[in-house]
Amino acid sequence: MDARVEDSIHPFDAATRVDHRDSRWQGATSDDYHAFVGQFGGATAATLLRALMAQSERLGDPLAFTVNFCAPIAPGSFDLTPRLIKATRSTQHWGIELTQTDGDVAVFATAVFAQRRETWSHRPTEMPQTPSYEDAPVYSRAGVAASWVRQFEFRFVENEPSFGSGTQAGPASPHTKAWIGHSTPRTLDLLSLSAIADAFFARIFHVRGELLPIGTVSMTTYFHVDAADLAAEPITAVLGVADANVFHKSFSDQTGELWSPSGKLLATTHQITYFKA
Repeated sequence: MDARVEDSIHPFDAATRVDHRDSRWQGATSDDYHAFVGQFGGATAATLLRALMAQSERLGDPLAFTVNFCAPIAPGSFDLTPRLIKATRSTQHWGIELTQTDGDVAVFATAVFAQRRETWSHRPTEMPQTPSYEDAPVYSRAGVAASWVRQFEFRFVENEPSFGSGTQAGPASPHTKAWIGHSTPRTLDLLSLSAIADAFFARIFHVRGELLPIGTVSMTTYFHVDAADLAAEPITAVLGVADANVFHKSFSDQTGELWSPSGKLLATTHQITYFKA
Protein backbone atom coordinates (compact mmCIF):
# COMPACT_ATOMS: atom_id res chain seq x y z
CA MET A 1 0.00 0.00 0.00
CA ASP A 2 1.13 3.55 -0.63
CA ALA A 3 2.19 5.67 2.33
CA ARG A 4 -0.71 7.44 4.00
CA VAL A 5 -0.35 11.02 5.17
CA GLU A 6 -1.67 11.68 8.66
CA ASP A 7 -2.56 15.19 9.77
CA SER A 8 0.26 15.23 12.30
CA ILE A 9 2.92 13.97 9.90
CA HIS A 10 4.53 16.05 7.20
CA PRO A 11 3.96 14.55 3.72
CA PHE A 12 7.72 14.12 3.25
CA ASP A 13 8.10 12.22 6.51
CA ALA A 14 5.09 10.04 5.70
CA ALA A 15 6.46 9.25 2.24
CA THR A 16 9.92 8.34 3.54
CA ARG A 17 8.77 6.43 6.61
CA VAL A 18 10.46 3.12 7.40
CA ASP A 19 9.32 0.41 9.78
CA HIS A 20 11.07 -2.53 11.38
CA ARG A 21 8.81 -5.55 11.73
CA ASP A 22 9.31 -9.30 11.55
CA SER A 23 13.10 -8.74 11.45
CA ARG A 24 12.72 -6.72 8.24
CA TRP A 25 13.02 -3.05 7.38
CA GLN A 26 10.22 -1.92 5.10
CA GLY A 27 8.95 1.17 3.33
CA ALA A 28 6.32 2.04 0.73
CA THR A 29 5.92 4.31 -2.27
CA SER A 30 3.78 7.42 -2.03
CA ASP A 31 1.38 8.84 -4.59
CA ASP A 32 2.57 12.28 -3.48
CA TYR A 33 6.05 11.60 -4.87
CA HIS A 34 5.32 9.86 -8.15
CA ALA A 35 7.57 10.71 -11.11
CA PHE A 36 7.04 9.96 -14.78
CA VAL A 37 8.13 6.34 -14.28
CA GLY A 38 8.10 5.04 -10.72
CA GLN A 39 8.83 7.04 -7.61
CA PHE A 40 10.80 10.29 -7.49
CA GLY A 41 14.44 9.38 -6.91
CA GLY A 42 14.90 11.97 -4.18
CA ALA A 43 12.14 10.41 -2.08
CA THR A 44 13.69 6.98 -2.58
CA ALA A 45 17.12 8.29 -1.60
CA ALA A 46 15.72 9.90 1.55
CA THR A 47 13.95 6.68 2.49
CA LEU A 48 17.16 4.68 2.18
CA LEU A 49 19.07 7.26 4.18
CA ARG A 50 16.38 7.30 6.87
CA ALA A 51 16.68 3.52 7.21
CA LEU A 52 20.45 3.77 7.58
CA MET A 53 20.18 6.54 10.15
CA ALA A 54 17.76 4.38 12.13
CA GLN A 55 20.33 1.61 12.61
CA SER A 56 21.37 1.15 16.22
CA GLU A 57 25.03 0.66 15.22
CA ARG A 58 25.12 3.89 13.24
CA LEU A 59 27.59 6.48 14.48
CA GLY A 60 27.88 10.01 13.14
CA ASP A 61 26.06 11.69 10.26
CA PRO A 62 26.17 11.08 6.50
CA LEU A 63 29.25 12.36 4.71
CA ALA A 64 28.85 10.77 1.26
CA PHE A 65 25.78 9.02 -0.11
CA THR A 66 25.59 7.24 -3.48
CA VAL A 67 22.32 5.84 -4.82
CA ASN A 68 22.16 3.59 -7.89
CA PHE A 69 18.77 3.21 -9.55
CA CYS A 70 18.60 -0.19 -11.25
CA ALA A 71 14.90 -0.27 -12.15
CA PRO A 72 11.68 1.67 -11.52
CA ILE A 73 10.02 0.92 -8.19
CA ALA A 74 6.53 -0.52 -8.56
CA PRO A 75 3.78 1.09 -6.47
CA GLY A 76 3.49 -0.49 -3.06
CA SER A 77 5.73 -1.79 -0.32
CA PHE A 78 9.38 -2.73 -0.51
CA ASP A 79 12.01 -4.33 1.70
CA LEU A 80 15.23 -2.64 2.77
CA THR A 81 18.37 -4.57 3.67
CA PRO A 82 21.02 -2.43 5.41
CA ARG A 83 24.49 -3.72 6.16
CA LEU A 84 27.48 -2.26 7.97
CA ILE A 85 30.40 -2.97 5.64
CA LYS A 86 33.35 -1.46 7.51
CA ALA A 87 33.90 0.79 10.50
CA THR A 88 36.95 2.82 11.53
CA ARG A 89 37.50 5.20 14.43
CA SER A 90 35.84 8.11 12.67
CA THR A 91 33.85 6.64 9.75
CA GLN A 92 31.39 3.89 8.95
CA HIS A 93 30.71 2.44 5.51
CA TRP A 94 27.18 1.15 4.97
CA GLY A 95 25.32 -0.51 2.13
CA ILE A 96 21.58 -0.91 1.63
CA GLU A 97 19.41 -2.63 -0.98
CA LEU A 98 15.78 -2.07 -1.93
CA THR A 99 13.87 -5.10 -3.19
CA GLN A 100 10.24 -5.85 -3.96
CA THR A 101 8.14 -9.00 -4.30
CA ASP A 102 10.25 -10.54 -7.06
CA GLY A 103 13.38 -10.26 -4.93
CA ASP A 104 15.29 -8.34 -7.59
CA VAL A 105 17.26 -5.30 -6.44
CA ALA A 106 15.63 -2.12 -7.74
CA VAL A 107 17.91 0.32 -5.91
CA PHE A 108 21.13 -0.03 -3.96
CA ALA A 109 23.14 2.57 -2.14
CA THR A 110 26.33 3.09 -0.18
CA ALA A 111 26.84 5.66 2.52
CA VAL A 112 29.78 6.91 4.54
CA PHE A 113 28.94 8.20 8.01
CA ALA A 114 31.42 10.33 9.93
CA GLN A 115 31.79 11.68 13.42
CA ARG A 116 32.86 15.23 12.75
CA ARG A 117 35.06 16.99 15.27
CA GLU A 118 35.82 20.67 15.74
CA THR A 119 39.02 21.48 13.86
CA TRP A 120 40.53 24.04 11.50
CA SER A 121 37.93 25.26 9.01
CA HIS A 122 38.11 27.20 5.75
CA ARG A 123 35.39 27.86 3.16
CA PRO A 124 37.01 29.32 0.03
CA THR A 125 33.95 28.93 -2.21
CA GLU A 126 31.37 31.71 -2.10
CA MET A 127 27.62 31.66 -2.60
CA PRO A 128 26.59 33.10 -6.00
CA GLN A 129 24.99 36.52 -5.97
CA THR A 130 21.24 36.10 -6.26
CA PRO A 131 17.93 37.66 -5.20
CA SER A 132 16.77 36.58 -1.77
CA TYR A 133 14.17 33.90 -1.23
CA GLU A 134 11.56 36.51 -0.33
CA ASP A 135 12.22 38.50 -3.51
CA ALA A 136 12.06 35.52 -5.89
CA PRO A 137 8.72 34.66 -7.56
CA VAL A 138 7.14 31.27 -6.90
CA TYR A 139 7.33 28.98 -9.93
CA SER A 140 3.95 27.87 -11.26
CA ARG A 141 3.80 24.09 -11.45
CA ALA A 142 0.59 24.07 -13.45
CA GLY A 143 0.69 21.51 -16.22
CA VAL A 144 3.48 19.44 -14.65
CA ALA A 145 2.08 15.92 -14.36
CA ALA A 146 4.63 14.42 -11.96
CA SER A 147 3.17 14.72 -8.47
CA TRP A 148 6.56 15.01 -6.74
CA VAL A 149 7.01 18.48 -8.24
CA ARG A 150 4.00 19.71 -6.24
CA GLN A 151 5.72 18.63 -3.02
CA PHE A 152 8.41 21.28 -3.46
CA GLU A 153 8.30 25.04 -3.84
CA PHE A 154 10.60 26.39 -6.54
CA ARG A 155 11.59 30.04 -6.86
CA PHE A 156 13.77 30.38 -9.95
CA VAL A 157 16.17 33.30 -10.04
CA GLU A 158 17.96 32.22 -13.22
CA ASN A 159 16.85 30.21 -16.25
CA GLU A 160 13.28 29.27 -15.28
CA PRO A 161 12.23 26.29 -17.45
CA SER A 162 9.89 26.72 -20.37
CA PHE A 163 8.47 23.38 -21.42
CA GLY A 164 7.41 24.33 -24.93
CA SER A 165 7.91 22.59 -28.24
CA GLY A 166 11.69 22.68 -28.14
CA THR A 167 11.81 24.88 -31.21
CA GLN A 168 14.46 27.34 -30.02
CA ALA A 169 17.27 28.07 -32.48
CA GLY A 170 19.82 26.03 -30.52
CA PRO A 171 20.51 24.40 -27.16
CA ALA A 172 19.87 26.70 -24.20
CA SER A 173 21.99 26.92 -21.08
CA PRO A 174 21.77 24.04 -18.56
CA HIS A 175 22.69 26.39 -15.70
CA THR A 176 19.94 27.29 -13.23
CA LYS A 177 19.53 28.88 -9.83
CA ALA A 178 16.42 28.35 -7.74
CA TRP A 179 15.36 28.51 -4.13
CA ILE A 180 13.91 25.10 -3.20
CA GLY A 181 11.99 24.01 -0.13
CA HIS A 182 9.10 21.73 0.79
CA SER A 183 5.77 23.10 -0.46
CA THR A 184 4.39 22.43 3.02
CA PRO A 185 7.02 24.32 5.05
CA ARG A 186 9.38 22.03 6.95
CA THR A 187 12.67 22.77 8.66
CA LEU A 188 15.34 21.19 6.49
CA ASP A 189 17.44 18.33 7.81
CA LEU A 190 19.87 15.86 6.25
CA LEU A 191 17.00 13.81 4.83
CA SER A 192 15.57 16.91 3.14
CA LEU A 193 18.97 17.69 1.62
CA SER A 194 19.24 14.15 0.24
CA ALA A 195 15.88 14.59 -1.51
CA ILE A 196 16.40 18.16 -2.72
CA ALA A 197 19.72 17.05 -4.24
CA ASP A 198 17.56 15.27 -6.84
CA ALA A 199 14.88 17.96 -7.09
CA PHE A 200 16.57 19.88 -9.90
CA PHE A 201 14.66 19.48 -13.14
CA ALA A 202 16.62 17.39 -15.63
CA ARG A 203 19.20 19.55 -17.36
CA ILE A 204 18.06 18.38 -20.79
CA PHE A 205 14.61 19.89 -20.12
CA HIS A 206 16.27 23.30 -19.86
CA VAL A 207 18.62 22.74 -22.79
CA ARG A 208 15.96 21.45 -25.18
CA GLY A 209 12.98 23.38 -23.84
CA GLU A 210 10.80 20.27 -23.77
CA LEU A 211 10.00 17.24 -21.63
CA LEU A 212 11.80 14.09 -22.73
CA PRO A 213 12.11 10.57 -21.29
CA ILE A 214 14.84 10.66 -18.65
CA GLY A 215 15.93 8.74 -15.59
CA THR A 216 18.65 9.10 -12.98
CA VAL A 217 21.08 6.17 -13.10
CA SER A 218 23.40 7.09 -10.26
CA MET A 219 23.55 10.02 -7.83
CA THR A 220 26.09 10.97 -5.19
CA THR A 221 25.58 13.63 -2.56
CA TYR A 222 28.34 15.01 -0.35
CA PHE A 223 27.20 16.60 2.91
CA HIS A 224 29.33 19.50 4.16
CA VAL A 225 27.38 19.95 7.39
CA ASP A 226 26.08 17.62 10.06
CA ALA A 227 22.81 17.54 11.99
CA ALA A 228 24.13 19.90 14.65
CA ASP A 229 25.10 22.49 12.03
CA LEU A 230 21.61 22.42 10.54
CA ALA A 231 19.98 22.62 13.96
CA ALA A 232 22.06 25.70 14.77
CA GLU A 233 20.68 27.53 11.71
CA PRO A 234 17.09 26.38 11.10
CA ILE A 235 16.07 26.99 7.47
CA THR A 236 13.15 26.00 5.24
CA ALA A 237 14.71 26.55 1.81
CA VAL A 238 18.07 26.35 0.08
CA LEU A 239 19.50 27.98 -3.01
CA GLY A 240 20.02 25.22 -5.54
CA VAL A 241 22.59 25.85 -8.28
CA ALA A 242 22.68 23.23 -11.03
CA ASP A 243 24.59 22.74 -14.28
CA ALA A 244 25.71 20.08 -16.74
CA ASN A 245 28.89 19.41 -18.71
CA VAL A 246 27.98 16.92 -21.42
CA PHE A 247 25.06 15.31 -23.25
CA HIS A 248 26.34 12.38 -25.30
CA LYS A 249 25.06 9.02 -26.53
CA SER A 250 21.97 8.89 -24.34
CA PHE A 251 23.62 10.01 -21.07
CA SER A 252 24.28 13.36 -19.43
CA ASP A 253 25.75 14.53 -16.16
CA GLN A 254 24.44 17.01 -13.62
CA THR A 255 26.20 18.96 -10.90
CA GLY A 256 24.47 20.73 -8.05
CA GLU A 257 25.10 22.90 -5.01
CA LEU A 258 22.78 23.50 -2.06
CA TRP A 259 23.35 26.78 -0.17
CA SER A 260 21.82 28.10 3.02
CA PRO A 261 20.35 31.64 2.93
CA SER A 262 23.30 32.81 5.06
CA GLY A 263 25.75 31.66 2.38
CA LYS A 264 26.94 28.31 3.76
CA LEU A 265 27.49 25.47 1.28
CA LEU A 266 25.47 22.61 2.76
CA ALA A 267 25.89 19.90 0.13
CA THR A 268 27.12 19.21 -3.37
CA THR A 269 25.74 16.56 -5.69
CA HIS A 270 26.66 14.81 -8.92
CA GLN A 271 24.61 12.45 -11.03
CA ILE A 272 24.52 10.65 -14.36
CA THR A 273 21.20 10.54 -16.17
CA TYR A 274 19.79 8.59 -19.10
CA PHE A 275 17.84 10.52 -21.71
CA LYS A 276 16.06 9.71 -24.97
CA ALA A 277 16.16 12.43 -27.61
